[in-house]
Amino acid sequence: MKNTTTTLLEDVARWLKGKAAEAGRSVSGWISVLLVRARRQNGDYAAAMKRYLARKPRRIDWPDGRRPAREQLYDRPGLR
Repeated sequence: MKNTTTTLLEDVARWLKGKAAEAGRSVSGWISVLLVRARRQNGDYAAAMKRYLARKPRRIDWPDGRRPAREQLYDRPGLR
C-alpha cells in the first residue's frame, strides 16, 4: 500500500466523508475502491476496443448491389 495526501475543497471533503460512511468504509478505503473500479472499467474498455479494431473489415452486401441514396437514408419519420 502507498499513502498519498490530497487537498480537497471543504464541501467536497464533507461529501466524501458522507459517502464513505454510507458505504461503511474509511475515506481512503472508499477512494481506493473507486479507483480500482475506474481502472478496471478503463482496462475493459481498452480491451474491447482492441478486439473490435483487430477484426477484419467486412464487405456490405447492398440489396440489388446498389447503395441507398442519401435521401433514402435520412428522409425517415424517426429522423424528422
